[in-house]
Amino acid sequence: MEDISEVITRIIKKRKLGEDSKKIAKTAIKHPKVQAFLAQNKERLNKEIVQASLPTIFNYVEQIESPNSVMEGYTPRLFLNGRVIDITYVPTEAKLKSEARMRAKHRIELIDLPKKLQSVELAEVDRTPDRKEALKNIAMFLAEFKKNKHIKGLYLTGDFGVGKTYILAGVANAIARQGSRVVFLHVPSFIASLGSHFQDNSLNDEIDRIASAPVLIFDDIGAETLSEWSRDDVLGVILQKRMDNVLPTFFSSNITMDGLNEHFAETRNSVDEVKARRLMERVRFLSKEVFVGGKNRRN
Repeated sequence: MEDISEVITRIIKKRKLGEDSKKIAKTAIKHPKVQAFLAQNKERLNKEIVQASLPTIFNYVEQIESPNSVMEGYTPRLFLNGRVIDITYVPTEAKLKSEARMRAKHRIELIDLPKKLQSVELAEVDRTPDRKEALKNIAMFLAEFKKNKHIKGLYLTGDFGVGKTYILAGVANAIARQGSRVVFLHVPSFIASLGSHFQDNSLNDEIDRIASAPVLIFDDIGAETLSEWSRDDVLGVILQKRMDNVLPTFFSSNITMDGLNEHFAETRNSVDEVKARRLMERVRFLSKEVFVGGKNRRN
């Protein structure tokens, strides 16, 4: 293809453009993005195509220099449309990221938890020494999960307010970004609300729906008030199904796994250590216990 600068010079002379127009024309052609396009398509371009497309090139550069003239979230891009150079509009990187965030949010179902948790990004989680072990294990989980390999979820234990729920919100978002649906529920509130399902006979359906979630996160397990029914017929059924189907499951708790075993043993009216151990077998099968330290961030 003939040198572009020579072609433009001839076009300017032929059209008898004024000095301002000449300057605009030369500036437009010299724009790095125009030069890149011309270089990429040099085998398919000729002077006739360039001459016919000069107004489009000018318009393209003008839009790049004045981004407010383009619809928000889109950027102009040159392309060869048959025998002319034309402009198309593609989403900006910021718009693509925003759309990805929205898709991820729609894959996270929060039950009795603040809506803002849908927007937590793992990158926003402070990398303090007290969280190093948890974040290392989370990275390992996400890498294996992306390969569709089974890996245990995590049981994050630590004091009140150290950020366990916040960290798991970041995990939920990262998993949702990979295209999987996540149910993230606050255990005490979930247990307390199950009575509402007796009225329409939907209790079994709700328990099965939670048990079958592709990824399930139990927040604040161990803080609930248990009856034999809620322990055996709710938590027991959910955890058994998840263990049988090897479904990723996460937990946060203010008590350790050993403490959770004691909690499961005592219900309102009885103590049953055997059933508690059975339930803990499922928790241990599904998750790895990791301590999260640090100060109380709620204060």
